[in-house]
Amino acid sequence: MDHKAGEVPPDVSVSAARAARDLRVVFSRLRRRLREVARDEDLTPPQVSALTLVGKLGAATASSLAAAEGVRPQSMAATLAALERHGLIRRSPDPEDGRRQLVTLTEGGRERIAGDRQIREEWLTRALQDRYTEAERETLLEAFALLARLTRP
Repeated sequence: MDHKAGEVPPDVSVSAARAARDLRVVFSRLRRRLREVARDEDLTPPQVSALTLVGKLGAATASSLAAAEGVRPQSMAATLAALERHGLIRRSPDPEDGRRQLVTLTEGGRERIAGDRQIREEWLTRALQDRYTEAERETLLEAFALLARLTRP
């Protein structure tokens, strides 16, 4: 790379660089706002993240969860202990290797994730309804169709 940080590489348009920066900033703010909307006072952000990950992965070991979250196994162990105290996860012996334990959601954990998702969805729906005109929402839908290309291989 022959360009300095913050400069646009010669083979990239200024509009592409600006769109990339603005998109990253807006998505970061939106993600933070959605977390705040469903924020529970009794769980820390790492606990919410781990709970969500268990919900996505299903039965998983603590070490695989730590690797997926990019944290030390000791940190994940403490996070899982707190989630277990809240009754949101359970640990059971791995049927294939009795030395390992598998972490799964309890019914309370599933309800917690579903409730948080519903709260975020309702907030976002209401915000789109209240802050944008019908024409602006149509423009957003068109933009989402374009943005979907970023997720394709």
